[in-house]
Amino acid sequence: MPRARRTAPAAVPPAAAGDDGFAARLLAWFDRHGRHDLPWQHPRTPYRVWLSEVMLQQTQVATVIPYFERFVRAFPDLPALAAAPADAVMAHWAGLGYYSRARNLHAAARLCVERHGGELPRDLEALTALPGIGRSTAGAILAQAWGDRFPILDGNVKRVLARYHGVEGWPGLPAVEKRLWALAESHLPHARLADYTQAQMDFGATLCTRAQPACVLCPLNDACVALGAGRTGELPAPRPARVLPERSAVVLLAEDAEGRLLLQRRPPTGVWATLWSLPEAEDEAAARAWFRRHLQGRWAPEPLPELPHAFSHYRLRLRPLRLRRVAPRPAAGDNPDLRWVARAELHALALPAPIRKLTGP
Repeated sequence: MPRARRTAPAAVPPAAAGDDGFAARLLAWFDRHGRHDLPWQHPRTPYRVWLSEVMLQQTQVATVIPYFERFVRAFPDLPALAAAPADAVMAHWAGLGYYSRARNLHAAARLCVERHGGELPRDLEALTALPGIGRSTAGAILAQAWGDRFPILDGNVKRVLARYHGVEGWPGLPAVEKRLWALAESHLPHARLADYTQAQMDFGATLCTRAQPACVLCPLNDACVALGAGRTGELPAPRPARVLPERSAVVLLAEDAEGRLLLQRRPPTGVWATLWSLPEAEDEAAARAWFRRHLQGRWAPEPLPELPHAFSHYRLRLRPLRLRRVAPRPAAGDNPDLRWVARAELHALALPAPIRKLTGP
């Protein structure tokens, strides 16, 4: 298997050899207190490492574990994932959120079959060329799957480095992020790269936490700039405040005479792309117009309580309207993006979390 190609690292301090004690202390802490029994560690394969890294983006370990275990039972290796229908992949992801991760995962698996013989490439540039794999995820895969000497810079690592080195500024700013990458590179050890990568993530998630870090237990506390200056609550600097816009939408819980619900597939791009959801319209007038084009029966909607849902970039208020004993118009009967589903079958479909709440028992 070819060696991983390295991109030229940013300028780093003299401790670039990884002998400043930072990594050694973290590894010693990890040996005693780290997480050694995560399901993707046994066995640790490139595919399982990749899947776990994608699932762990924006999601806590405790939440990910059952999803990971179900996912690998259904798709035990990369070729199996690549060969699976998109609906099956999305159904196994349903409830984990941030659905673009699942779409990118599936697309990347298919590209690996086409370009890399059904395996993840052991190459930084080839990995970052795949959908959904950025520099930090690629580094985590290379370090954990093959023991290659690459840094990571997820949210936990950014927080640790910003506090330890007293780095000012929000880590999302390009100049600040560039400095943090250089610092991450500077601390890399020459051995135990898989353990060191996991140690960084565990340390940030369990000890150097966002709120109330356990500094008295920290193996790095004697050299932490933020602790010495009494600024652990200030560093890293928070993201500049912004007001999230709000929008509302009407969704139709349309039931036929048998009690089945009408679902509509979302468009291939945008929020909840390709997932099955309820028919949605901007307001009640648009919902009524949609009803007349696609359904027949009596327009007598029963308003249900609003359901708020927050995305990263806006807040959504769903206004459900329930319609009973309706049926498809003949012209709409063959629409592949519409389907009638019994409530007992909904669990097998990929539904957005708020839609699952609306359609649940």
